[in-house]
Amino acid sequence: MSTVAIIGLGIMGLPMAVNLVKAGHDVIGYNRSQDKTDQLVEAGGRGASSVADAVRNAEFIITMVPDSPDVEAVLTGEDGVLAHAQQGAYWIDASTIRPDVSTRLAAAAEESGLKALDAPVSGGEQGAIEATLSIMVGGAEGDFAAALPILEAVGKTIVHVGPAGSGQTVKAANQLIVAGTIQLVAEALVFLEAHRVDTAAAVKVLAGGLAGNRILDRKAEGMLARTFEPGFRVDLHHKDLGIVVAAAREAGVAIPLGAHTAQLMGSLRAQGHGSLDHSALLLLVEQLSGIAPTDPSSR
Repeated sequence: MSTVAIIGLGIMGLPMAVNLVKAGHDVIGYNRSQDKTDQLVEAGGRGASSVADAVRNAEFIITMVPDSPDVEAVLTGEDGVLAHAQQGAYWIDASTIRPDVSTRLAAAAEESGLKALDAPVSGGEQGAIEATLSIMVGGAEGDFAAALPILEAVGKTIVHVGPAGSGQTVKAANQLIVAGTIQLVAEALVFLEAHRVDTAAAVKVLAGGLAGNRILDRKAEGMLARTFEPGFRVDLHHKDLGIVVAAAREAGVAIPLGAHTAQLMGSLRAQGHGSLDHSALLLLVEQLSGIAPTDPSSR
């Protein structure tokens, strides 16, 4: 078994760390808030007081932090990975960041004697808890093969998609599809409710046909109940759609529906809903339809 450092023990990082412990690895976690580190220790892992302390003796280093500047700070800061990791260690960035930043940081890591993989994940909090994440991995094929046992402890569908930065590009496409699907599911549910259809029955039959998708499976129940406990926050999906729009512009690719969905996500966030689950796009559909939010039990 390997010594694995995890930097960032949030909604996704903590359950990933716990699953690595369950797989028998020696897991050292660092998080800015101590309570998350304490939860890892309770699960059998070890806590670190700093990034440097976490990575010093690690064979594999996983970063799971919110955005491109956060990854860069963790990697290149005075207390960071490049300054304190041992030569030959594998750095696996599971964050979702800009592909160009990912490529640049991978080159910096390689120059410092580390082996870099960008390995963003999809599946939300539940996927992280169940170790069923989909992981899209960019980097050298040999490094991917070496890191595969670590990734298999946290994910189910794990695919090498190309050189450095490719994982982030595929994740951007993933976030484009997910946001668009959530928006369409939200519109469908509001449409069904307006016609006073038995929405639970409607979701069941829709999920069994060509309209079936993971959003219906995992999110529709909470959307109908108007419970938006964050499995993936609006704030983060807003950030990810910014990555998508910028990358599409750079490539000269038109994404009209994606760009419109990005605006809707941004509007939802601007109205103060950034901490809700991204399925809260339903609230915006109601607002645009002139429907006042009501207790779903009254429908």
